[in-house]
This record gives sequence, structure tokens and C-alpha cells, in this order.
Amino acid sequence: MDAGLGGWLGTIIVGGLAGWVASMIMKTDAQMGVLWNIVVGVLGAVLANWLLPVFGLSGTTDNSGLITKFVVALLGAVVLLFIFKLVTGRK
Repeated sequence: MDAGLGGWLGTIIVGGLAGWVASMIMKTDAQMGVLWNIVVGVLGAVLANWLLPVFGLSGTTDNSGLITKFVVALLGAVVLLFIFKLVTGRK
């Protein structure tokens, strides 16, 4: 995370925002609270940073900007919620 936000605090903030936006995109916002938004956003960032290099794209690094980290976390969170909806059969 950026030095101004701090490591773990920045991760929680960016993860929470990414999870919240992803839940609105995937229309699961009514089912999720703040804690689940954070969990989905942080796990989404981990998933995206793992998957992006498979497709020849770079994930985030310590030098990545805040916007880049948010976009990567958002992308991963959307994929994570999509997989969750497929597995559970929720619409």
C-alpha cells in the first residue's frame, strides 16, 4: 500500500471499497455487510494478483499506485463474486 495509508490499514480500506463496488456490480450488496465487503475485496486482490500474470498482465507491486491497487482488487472481487454465484446458484 501507499506509505500514506499504511500497510494493513490501506489494505482494509482499499479492499472494503473494492468489495463494496464489486457487490454493487454483481448485485449482491443487499446480502453483504462491511466485513464481507472487506473480505471479498482483499481476497479478490489476492486472486487477481495470482491470475493476472497467467494472462501476461502484471499484478500490483509495492510501487503500484492506489488506483491500480483498487482496480486490481475490484477485478478480483468481481471474479470472486461471479464464481460464488455460480457455485451457490444465487442470482
